[in-house]
Amino acid sequence: MLGRIKDWARALRRDVHALFLVARDPRTPWRAKALALAIAAYALSPIDLIPDFIPVLGYLDEVILLPLAIALAIRMIPPAVMEEHRATARVAAERPVSRAGAALIMALWLAALILPVLWLWPEPAR
Repeated sequence: MLGRIKDWARALRRDVHALFLVARDPRTPWRAKALALAIAAYALSPIDLIPDFIPVLGYLDEVILLPLAIALAIRMIPPAVMEEHRATARVAAERPVSRAGAALIMALWLAALILPVLWLWPEPAR
């Protein structure tokens, strides 16, 4: 059962990436583009409709609302376009993750947090 849940989660992640790609495709109707872009932005955003710290309801959007929204968007997209972008998303998911890139991003975030503190820290009295 755990394997099926992992496969389902991978499929959702692939579909979110595919929806992002579909939103940029000129063959996609504008309503489907708008919905696909909104869903991809929400799925990739750290801000949730229902905060995760609320017991049970906190994961409602990730477990129920997001998959339903993805299914609705997929119905609005021409099947050939969706399959093409699913294949592209599948290939992208198989690529290795760049640890150097992740380290660079973490270093930039750390610098963005530390530099303002150092800049605003009061100097010792002389």
